[in-house]
Amino acid sequence: MSPFTSRTADSVSALGEEKLVGAIRRWLGSASPGAPFGIGDDCAVLPAARGRQLITVDPVIYGRHFDNDVAPRAVGEKLLKRNLSDLAAMGGRPTTAVLALTLDGRTSLAWLENFYRGLAACARRYRVAIVGGDIAQADGIVAASLTLLGRPSGRRIVMRTGARAGDALYVTGLLGGSLRSGHHFKFTPRLDEGAWLANRTEVRAMMDISDGLAKDLHALTPRGTKAALTATALPIRPGSDVRAALTDGEDYELLFAVAAGTDHAAFTRAWRKKFPRTRLARIGDFVRTLPPAALDLREFHGYEHLKM
Repeated sequence: MSPFTSRTADSVSALGEEKLVGAIRRWLGSASPGAPFGIGDDCAVLPAARGRQLITVDPVIYGRHFDNDVAPRAVGEKLLKRNLSDLAAMGGRPTTAVLALTLDGRTSLAWLENFYRGLAACARRYRVAIVGGDIAQADGIVAASLTLLGRPSGRRIVMRTGARAGDALYVTGLLGGSLRSGHHFKFTPRLDEGAWLANRTEVRAMMDISDGLAKDLHALTPRGTKAALTATALPIRPGSDVRAALTDGEDYELLFAVAAGTDHAAFTRAWRKKFPRTRLARIGDFVRTLPPAALDLREFHGYEHLKM
């Protein structure tokens, strides 16, 4: 569904900002608490928090992250789930969120209502309170940027750094063909899996895969080592190939390093007992020198923002 309409009466410009904010309150319903803990003031008021907090931000932009083939409810869900995937990668749980909208005056009210209803349903499912936001106007643009706050699920926050030579590499789920298959908006954030992994001492580093495995791996690879991956170990989505699994991006799966010396059979059994429906694959190791059978990752490139 296109976010634009040619009928002024059906567009956001027919309401103006004040009435649109009132409509957004109705669309969010119970996903947004009342003032002073929700929409209505210059700032949202958050309850005092003990311990460390997590914060992340991600957008959805028309023409980049969604198009007319994606239903507006799915766009709203994708916006929140992209941020939830970031929290999952550090073993976190969500708490509250704020949302900034940038809209063309021709934006369809019907499209925007369904976008917010999808966002609200997702927020209730994951117990996220939408506590505020902002609206700005710009010609030709429909974009939303969500800032999500969270907290660690346990005592430990897992970072991208921490892996060492000899550590094994694992991924959840399947890789490749996300846009073709619709996975990029149908995915389930790995919050439970991330929380479980964060409490496993053998897990040394973790991140989510959003820009393609070949590119995202760089952030996890310790200095002086290389990622030795084998093509046959990659969990490839049906209809995709090795290149797609390494470069397509928007998989929103967890990539993590497990300490050398771990009893991998026992680790896998524990995983399967806890998450029987979530696939787990050991795809390689961090090594000093690549073996002949390893993929040459220099031949594969994921998505890099702002690079021509």
